[in-house]
Amino acid sequence: MKMGFGFYHHMLNRQQYDFAVQCGATHAVVHLVDYFYQGTAAQDNRQPVGNVALGWGYAGGTPEEAWSVKRLKVLKAEMNEAGLEFEAIENFDPAHWHDILLDGPKKAQQLEGLKQIIRHVGEAGIPIFGYNFSLAGVAGRLSFNEARGGAETVGMRGVDKTNTTPVPKGMVWNMIYDKDAPQGVLPKIDHDELWRRLESFLNELVPVAQEAGVRLAAHPDDPPLATVREQPRLVYQPELYQRLLDIVPSHHNALEFCLGTLSEMTEGDIYEVCDRYTRHGNVAYIHFRNVKGKVPHYTETFIDEGQIDMARIMAILKKNNFDGMLIPDHTPQMSCTAPWHAGMAFAMGYMKALLARE
Repeated sequence: MKMGFGFYHHMLNRQQYDFAVQCGATHAVVHLVDYFYQGTAAQDNRQPVGNVALGWGYAGGTPEEAWSVKRLKVLKAEMNEAGLEFEAIENFDPAHWHDILLDGPKKAQQLEGLKQIIRHVGEAGIPIFGYNFSLAGVAGRLSFNEARGGAETVGMRGVDKTNTTPVPKGMVWNMIYDKDAPQGVLPKIDHDELWRRLESFLNELVPVAQEAGVRLAAHPDDPPLATVREQPRLVYQPELYQRLLDIVPSHHNALEFCLGTLSEMTEGDIYEVCDRYTRHGNVAYIHFRNVKGKVPHYTETFIDEGQIDMARIMAILKKNNFDGMLIPDHTPQMSCTAPWHAGMAFAMGYMKALLARE
């Protein structure tokens, strides 16, 4: 197995790479999307939460050049120089695919744009592209100081306006892609319509990804509710992952496996789910994190204090000869001058200890 770190857009520099290597990481996941662009959240390395009105920030903040073969190769070389392998990119920019998600007039044009991005990623030698096919995106969560020792973390405390307020026009995936959009909210659609849109996306993208040598990896819905902000979700129960895989059966139609999100789901056994999908080779990489509770009441925790027996998960991965990447994710913020880094270092040390166990 490969130990990796995830880097937000503003963390793509040698200091952060050195930190990851010092913790024992060998691989990296990169978020080229600038979630904080013109938003209200400080760029202090914590995961974005945003607010109901503005979401995280504005789409399109990352220069187009960043998605070019040339720039991806430069970024890969910089990571290699520091001792890291560039294993995956996580998430398309809503500016690139809002009408794919919304079935809008620019859908065909944007599909061609995503195909070109996947070709660039393959040409640059990056093997995985993670995505989250969602209208509301990662929305409806709150920050509070309820991890061990009063550490700041994220979770849900029931159904309230953060997860029921309709998505305004001009926003998708919790980011604003059109600041001049007319007043109003996104029209409601049902689950079948969202699956129809995903099917169109996969039928177009998977053949291109296969030709480019890139695995598309789908993230489950976070939080895993049936609806968020009056929009349906796709993978909010473990069995729905299989429905996604069955649309285009291919090694290149794969899963970005988030243990925390899967454990928050109201159905399924996390150990059976992990065993099944890794045994069948469906998992491209894993967010190795822990939680307490189920939606709509849960708390993201330190890796060793949640409801998942992480040693048991590691044993399942070893049994199934999983050779993909594990990254710590959504760790609570520790009470020091480098809250994110301390939390991530603790998680990585714990993961490496589990990996070293017989």
